[in-house]
Amino acid sequence: MTMFSLAQRAMSAQLVRMNAAASNLANAGSVAGSEDGTYKPIRPVFATDLDRESGLASVDVEGVQREQAAAVRQHDPSHPLADANGDVWVAPVDENAEMVEMLEASRHYQNLVEALSTAKQLMLDTVRMK
Repeated sequence: MTMFSLAQRAMSAQLVRMNAAASNLANAGSVAGSEDGTYKPIRPVFATDLDRESGLASVDVEGVQREQAAAVRQHDPSHPLADANGDVWVAPVDENAEMVEMLEASRHYQNLVEALSTAKQLMLDTVRMK
């Protein structure tokens, strides 16, 4: 496993984090006519992958799971999706937490790009030495 493959795996993991947060933000405030039909936030699931030859550990994305957060009931009898009681169900997405998640993932991604750029420059400088 090389530094470049490690960085590629880490960048892929951060991209999954950003996409999950973007999906959650896009569905924040969405409304359904029943609790079961409400959008549930998604979270990526990561696992450590150990390379026994080099002793280096990297990250693997095992998948994406739906949270089991309870939908928020709101009384709005004028809404077209309201049930017999006049209630609608709102997606349980914390917009602030999703923004923090997206910001953190994008900063990690940016740091990885900077590390790869530095490594590339050091390799080029080494090749140019006489």
